[in-house]
Parts: sequence; C-alpha cells; structure tokens
Amino acid sequence: MNVQNITQQYLKLFPGDFSGNTIQRQTPKVLFSTVKPVGFQNPELILFNDQLSEEIGLGSFTETDLDFLVGNRLSDSIQTYATAYAGHQFGNWAGQLGDGRAIYAGEITNAEGKITEIQWKGAGATPYSRFADGRAVLRSSVREYLISEAMHHLGVPTTRALSLCFTGEEVVRDMMYDGNPEAEKGAVIIRTAESFLRFGHFELLSAQKETATLQALADFAIKNYFKEIDENSPKKYHEFFQKIVKNTADLMVAWFRVGFVHGVMNTDNMSILGLSIDYGPFSMMDDFDLNFTPNTTDLPGRRYAFGKQPQIAQWNLWQLANALFPLIKDAEFLEQTLDDFSQYFWQKHDRMMADKFGFEELLEEDANFFQHWQEMMIRLRMDYTLFFHWLEKPHEEREVSRFLQEVSYLRYEPKHEEDLRNFLGLYEKRIGENTFSKEQSLALMRKNNPKFILRNYLLYECIEDLNNGNKEKLYQLLDALQSPYEEKHPEFSRKRPEEYDGTPGCSQLSCSS
Repeated sequence: MNVQNITQQYLKLFPGDFSGNTIQRQTPKVLFSTVKPVGFQNPELILFNDQLSEEIGLGSFTETDLDFLVGNRLSDSIQTYATAYAGHQFGNWAGQLGDGRAIYAGEITNAEGKITEIQWKGAGATPYSRFADGRAVLRSSVREYLISEAMHHLGVPTTRALSLCFTGEEVVRDMMYDGNPEAEKGAVIIRTAESFLRFGHFELLSAQKETATLQALADFAIKNYFKEIDENSPKKYHEFFQKIVKNTADLMVAWFRVGFVHGVMNTDNMSILGLSIDYGPFSMMDDFDLNFTPNTTDLPGRRYAFGKQPQIAQWNLWQLANALFPLIKDAEFLEQTLDDFSQYFWQKHDRMMADKFGFEELLEEDANFFQHWQEMMIRLRMDYTLFFHWLEKPHEEREVSRFLQEVSYLRYEPKHEEDLRNFLGLYEKRIGENTFSKEQSLALMRKNNPKFILRNYLLYECIEDLNNGNKEKLYQLLDALQSPYEEKHPEFSRKRPEEYDGTPGCSQLSCSS
C-alpha cells in the first residue's frame, strides 16, 4: 500500500497552528492544528477495503501497512493535522468545534488525478476534542464503516471507509448518558472523501470576521471541487452557494428514497459536496414514520426526525448563507435561492417516489396518491423497505393477510386487510395508466427499491458477536450490503424482531462513541 505520496494542501494554503499541542482549547484565526495520532501498542486489523484502496491510489494491503492504518510510526513525509470549524447544534450556536476525533493524514492522488482526503477517526485527542479523549469504541466504528459502505452501494453520496482496526485498548463510555459508564473495546477507522469541508468551516471564519481567509477557503473549494464554476466569474460565489443548495437537496431525496435517518443534522455535520457524513445515532427506517428519530438526545423535540430532514437541511443552508454573505453581498439572491430549495426538493422527491412505484410519468394527481400511501403506511405501521419489495411481486402473489403479517408491525386484525386492499386497488388503477410495459415498470422499481438495508438490529447483533470474537455476521453483512438491490441474503430481508424493541444500541441510540 503506497502511502508516500500523501500531501497536505490545507497546510500550505491556510493559517494554522503548527505547535502539535493537543490541549483542548480555542484556536482563533487558524483553520487547523498539527497533531499526531496517539499510537497503539497492539492493533489488530478487522477489515480492509481493497477495492476502495485501489480506486484512490493506495494499492494493495500488506502486513506492514497495519501501523499506518492506526497512525503508528508514520513516515516523516506525513504531517498530520485536525481542522477547526464551528456550527449550530440542535439549533443553537455552539461556537468553535472542530475535528475532535478525526486526524487528517492528508490527500492522495490516484493515476487518473483524482484527489481523496484521508483521515483517522479515533486515533487520539486534538485541540478540538472538547475535553474528550479523541478515541472511538468498536461499537460506533463498526457502525460507521458498514453504513458508509452500505450507503455507497445504495447509490447515496457518502464518505467511505478504508479500514477498521482494534486498537488493543479499552475506552470508557456512558452509552446512553444515564450515569452507567462501561469499558468498551477501542477501534480506529480510516475514512475517505473527496473533501470533508463542512458548512461549519465557513461559519467559523465568518463568525470570526476573517473575511480574507473565508474568501480563500471558498476559492479553494471552487477550484478543487466545483470545477464547472469559472474561477474568474464575478458571480462565482453565487454559483458556489447554488451548487451547495442543489447538492444538499439531492442528498435529502436520496435519504428519503432508502429510508435513512441521520439523527444529528447539526450544521457542522453538513458537507458542502452533499455527502452523508459523521455517522452517529443514525438508523435505516423500519416501519414508516415521518416522526421517527433514533437519537435519544433528540427527544422529545424530534428536531432531526425522518420527515423533518429536508426542512432542517434548508435551515442549515440559511446558516451557510449568513456565513457566505460577506462574499456574496446579495440578500435577495440568497433568499430566492433558499426559497427555490423547497420547490426543487419536492420536484425531485415526487419523481423519486414515482420511480419507487414504477410510474413512467409523474401525473398531477400523484401528489394525492402519495399522501394516501403515507397515511396508510403510518396507520398500518408498514415496513418501508419490505413494503416496496412486496409491491414488486406479481398481483396474484400478493396474499394480503400474509403481506400484513410480514410487512406490518401491528398485531394482525381483519380490518387492516380492508385498508391495505383499498390502497392496492388504487395502486393497480394508477399503474394501469403507464404507457410502458409491466416489465419496464418492474425494472424501474427494482432499480430504486433496495432489498437489503443495514438495519440497526443487524448492526447490534454484529457488534455483540464481534465483542465475543465472532466475525461471521460481520462478513455476511459486508457481502449483503455490496449488492443491496439483489436478494443475496434473504435472511436479512425481514422486519425488526420484537425482542429488539427499546434495546439500547439497537432501537435507541445516543451520540456516544
């Protein structure tokens, strides 16, 4: 694995603190601080993503690469650092935040010239750790590795995971923040992205009135990640913001398509490239519920519930607009662009739903159809993914009582059959308005409706097994998530078992990691 050609563009272009001091503190007027991974005596490789490594230009793994994967004994050519950013957390301004558990190795360029940023997560404290230790536990590390790869194969923009390792040490965490801390196995992942730039990087500079550095960061982002924008255009910052708005709306549609709930959509967890980033108390949705949040920290307000995610994305974009105002200086443009977010999102959303149902054209009356479907899904507590899997079956194979038993989380009652039959009648009438064939309709549905999603109960079982030294479930899930639109592992295509209702780390999650 070639790790010699790693560079650090960030360190050359922006003001930083090169002291290497990891004491948690405010670092005004700098965008990064150099830090070193803490180092681990007895690391052990759990997973390595060979395909991703080849794609980004690192090549094949050898046993000598284990040190790099956990940040041990790095070559002198690799200067490691953490970045500073700010943000709004749960709607409140939190001031300076930053990479509390992430340490950058830098950027690597593959044979095609594509640049990928690489960072460790869980490799030790930084100035931005906010009185924490910078470590990560196995529980959260497994979840991030698997969900980021699952999202990639689902076709949802995301950061990706290169490796997952035991650190050989234990880390104390209070998983549910209820006064019961326990020692857990420590772990480190390496994650990758075209860029980890967040809304919060721009918010920090704007709040500190560092307008020159704010402009330099925007220019850097345009040059490297928005090459379609003319760097010499007087409207380049306008276009920059418009692109971020579109990226964000597209991401929200993608999350809705597969039933993903992020759980903590703070502005510091929002990517300017529209990537799913910072996987914490996330969940793939089981029964369809617009008010569902997996994050106990988000109760009782449910600010980041499934159905509120587009609204929160727009709110977050307002905060980014405020941050970029010193560059754009056009309040009317910003307001119009943010108003356009809703229209663009709902157009894309309705087309996405039409694809899931196998509709060739989006008709005006489909808005009422989708509303009727939502209400039925909520009444009958239907599993979101399994519902569309069943809908793909031939009409004669959709035995309604069995449908309800396998797809609904309600205890079966005969009245539920009538409710479902009424909807299926509406669906058959609507699908009959297609002009293309049933085969084409089915192909459209299969392309947009996954058969496998990485449910929290599966992750819970996998983590329990790993803590007991058993990796079989881990490898099975890794195989299943690489082909989510095929039913390679039908044993995973079932609703959440009742015994996991209310289980900490499964149905209920916190930000602890």
